Amino acid sequence: MSSSPPVWLITGASSGFGLSLALRALEARHRVIGTVRSKAKSAAAVESIVAKGGKVLEMDTTEPQQGIAAKVKEAEATFGRIDYLVNNAGFSLLGPLQHFTEAEVKVQFETNVYGPLFATQAALAGMRARRSGLIVNVSSVAGQDSRATTGLYGSSKFALEGWSEALAMEVAEFGISVLIVEPGAYRTNFLHAARQPDKLVADDYRGTVVEAGLRKFADMTGKQPGDPDKAVERMFQVIAGEGDAGGLRGKVLRLVLGMDAVERIETKTKRLLDDVAAARKLEEASSTAH
Repeated sequence: MSSSPPVWLITGASSGFGLSLALRALEARHRVIGTVRSKAKSAAAVESIVAKGGKVLEMDTTEPQQGIAAKVKEAEATFGRIDYLVNNAGFSLLGPLQHFTEAEVKVQFETNVYGPLFATQAALAGMRARRSGLIVNVSSVAGQDSRATTGLYGSSKFALEGWSEALAMEVAEFGISVLIVEPGAYRTNFLHAARQPDKLVADDYRGTVVEAGLRKFADMTGKQPGDPDKAVERMFQVIAGEGDAGGLRGKVLRLVLGMDAVERIETKTKRLLDDVAAARKLEEASSTAH
């Protein structure tokens, strides 16, 4: 990597983790390009980034592959390279899987899976040429542990993590790293912005785990246990290789944020290991029977 300050491209920099991470990197005198869907609708965020010396581009992660590639190339031309690509833009559709429309499924995956993939593809050429770079994909605890009402969102994050794992293997020989960030529940505007299908809870789902889950999300909004400032600082340290968590850079594929996320993933992992153990017993019994 060049001895000059690293260059960040952060998608979804209009609010939440994206905006906070952009400002944190700028405070460290790094160079930052943030993307927003609309500068006019994100005027306050744009102003705060520009005031600290950052740049802002308009980019919609539901654009076709060619359009996203053009935006990434434009960002790359701003400072001559991209060292850290942070695929942060994303949103959640909540509700029972039975009632999502084709359009809702399409936009969920375009935003959370295809957009990050297309941006990554565009950034990789320069990173490979320089033999350095970091791709950061902001997933969720739901990308490891999908639950009732988060099935569509969780499946999009499972897909994001799936191609991230493969990518990490494919680009390691070029000096490029991949980091998957898995936040738990943090006090950002994420739940405020979460969309829900038109048929939120059909009569046959009332009084079930689906309705209970949606009520839990509604009650949790603004009361999430996680401090977003601490999460952003942890992300910055690992990405930049600085501070207490900087030593994790290049050593972990996943950065789990929040004790709630840690405990959920631990529980999910135990269930998975139990399933594998049961399968092993069957396979061993089958192999000894012949």
